[in-house]
Amino acid sequence: MGFADQRFNVNLSILFTELPLLERPAAAAAAGFSAVELWWPWIDSPTPARSELDALKKAVEDAGVRLTGLNFYAGRLPGPDRGALSLPGAESERFRANIDVAADLAASLGCTALNALYGNRAEGVDPAEQDALALENLALAARAADRIGAVLLVEALNRPESPLYPLVSAPAAVDVVDRVNEATGLGNAKFLMDLYHLSMNGEDLPSVIERYAARTGHVQIADNPGRGAPGTGSLPLEELLDRLRKAGYDGWVGLEYKPGDRPSTEAFDWLPAAARAAR
Repeated sequence: MGFADQRFNVNLSILFTELPLLERPAAAAAAGFSAVELWWPWIDSPTPARSELDALKKAVEDAGVRLTGLNFYAGRLPGPDRGALSLPGAESERFRANIDVAADLAASLGCTALNALYGNRAEGVDPAEQDALALENLALAARAADRIGAVLLVEALNRPESPLYPLVSAPAAVDVVDRVNEATGLGNAKFLMDLYHLSMNGEDLPSVIERYAARTGHVQIADNPGRGAPGTGSLPLEELLDRLRKAGYDGWVGLEYKPGDRPSTEAFDWLPAAARAAR
């Protein structure tokens, strides 16, 4: 096994960001990839103009790549925010306004995975209130995902970089997954296993894989330390992805790493060109 046996996609919100958004799908295709994923591209708007949505759809289609993952509106990301769905008031409303917009964009491109970032703890707000709101909004998102035949992803981040984010372990994120599935009865909420974030939290990654591979709807990778390409840090990513395969995970692996001080096109030398197009 090894890297060549995985199904990789490129996250266009962290790679190829030296280019305008609409040029990134073609750049990924030129680098040999056939699948991409995105954070919500319009950080200031959960409901962008139809022309902007259509332009992104056309850019993906014209590049000949498949959109395999899309985040719901998550506030200022990149930036200080880590989601909107647990924040009472305006941000929760913005998340709700985005749900059908994001789901419809995903459906138009055949994308079947939608990621909903939980949101930071808010000063002066009871965490229990935030958690109740989060469950309401995640249930709405799960139903929208189900409408288009997609899964809803719940992601654990890491405490050093996201100290206000409450889901900073695999068990914490999987617990939310369970509560969403119980609330909706749909069973389409899944764990997003980001090996970089989990390693930053000091988790036992082989144990996490053994326990949660069957509950995982998507995997993302970056090396640690540094959040760079595989081989720039010390994580045994090839071995860990092999473990995931053997545990039954056969889904996408998102490349969500920083290219460093070089163009993104030069940040894929660890992966043979022949292995970049999804099979």
